[in-house]
Amino acid sequence: MEKKRVVVTGLGALTPIGNDVQTSWQNAINGVSGVGPITRIDSEPYPAKVAAELKDFDVEQFMEKKEARKMDRFTQYAVAASFMAVKDANLEITDEIAPRVGVWIGSGIGGMETFEQQYRTLLEKGPRRVSPFFVPMLIPDMATGQVSIALGAKGFNSCTVTACATGTNSIGDAYRVIERGEADVMITGGAEAPLTEMSFAGFTANKALSTNSDPKTASRPFDKDRDGFVMGEGAGIIVLEELEHALARGANIYAEIVGYGATGDAYHITAPAPNGEGGSRAMKMAIERSGLNANEIDYINAHGTSTPYNDKFETLAIKEVFGEHANKLAISSTKSMTGHLLGAAGGVEAIFSILAIKEGILPPTINLQTPDPDCDLDYVPNEARKQEINTALSNSLGFGGHNATIIFKKYHA
Repeated sequence: MEKKRVVVTGLGALTPIGNDVQTSWQNAINGVSGVGPITRIDSEPYPAKVAAELKDFDVEQFMEKKEARKMDRFTQYAVAASFMAVKDANLEITDEIAPRVGVWIGSGIGGMETFEQQYRTLLEKGPRRVSPFFVPMLIPDMATGQVSIALGAKGFNSCTVTACATGTNSIGDAYRVIERGEADVMITGGAEAPLTEMSFAGFTANKALSTNSDPKTASRPFDKDRDGFVMGEGAGIIVLEELEHALARGANIYAEIVGYGATGDAYHITAPAPNGEGGSRAMKMAIERSGLNANEIDYINAHGTSTPYNDKFETLAIKEVFGEHANKLAISSTKSMTGHLLGAAGGVEAIFSILAIKEGILPPTINLQTPDPDCDLDYVPNEARKQEINTALSNSLGFGGHNATIIFKKYHA
């Protein structure tokens, strides 16, 4: 069966450094941190005091308040970013094309905020007062469901839940749908709204979050003084399109997606496999499927969470995959600015990878002040760098041992 070529024709994002793609990108290349003191909850009982929150997001720009009330925050973010991506793609979803337009948006946690609120209602007021919208607000697939309803997309419709690998797995899975001919267009990525009391309690209990009280320097991937990740929220959505379909309608093409790899560690529920073995296999798989040689990769948007294990093992995995070329690669972690958006991270980081190719500029890893001897590659420290980028690889690694890698390439006819 002939494999279809798949290109990116639309981008949409809500991030802690911008309520649209262009603002987020400009702030990323300017090294602006989106981390601040947590305001969504009372941080007093928690060791972690900072988070990467959205600023001044107005859901009523995208839907009526009445509709928004029926959605958890993560779904609102997904719908808003999807509207942006489809508008950016200049795509009109008519009755004629709707059955060939699919949606594949993941969330690592789903409606955690809704769960907490409704559980309080159950305890305080009894079961009769629990919202009839509780279940459809909670379940992670509702981002995909609501986006397909809002946009009239009737094609392949699914949801990936692979913790922090969710966004990248979603894009890779959607890419495969088009590649094998089951859709012409896929609206795909990740959305997350995890800034709740239970999330903070859980992640501080397993010592994953940074307890650095200085917001601007708390997220410091690959730095010797890193002490955990900073939790963030938002959504990153892209429009993937079969090449001939995109050309026929004169679409603007940002880049081509050419490779996807996904593996399991089969090792531990939270710790990565020794030496990043699972991550290295995901990268090798993506490179092999792309038809590229490893030394043709120019840039890696690393998972780079700012946790002691992840950054060290991801570095080892890159060395294993790329050998000598690892020393020539530009690598950065945009989580140093956005924080860790969990299931949305891969979606946002895919957008940054695509724009690095399109605009020939590499976003930096900020807060990289004290080099870690175990992390000794080129992480584009502290300042963006102009460089021609033909190929970009994006990694995402999740609890449960999920590893996902996607590769984008400059589009050539």
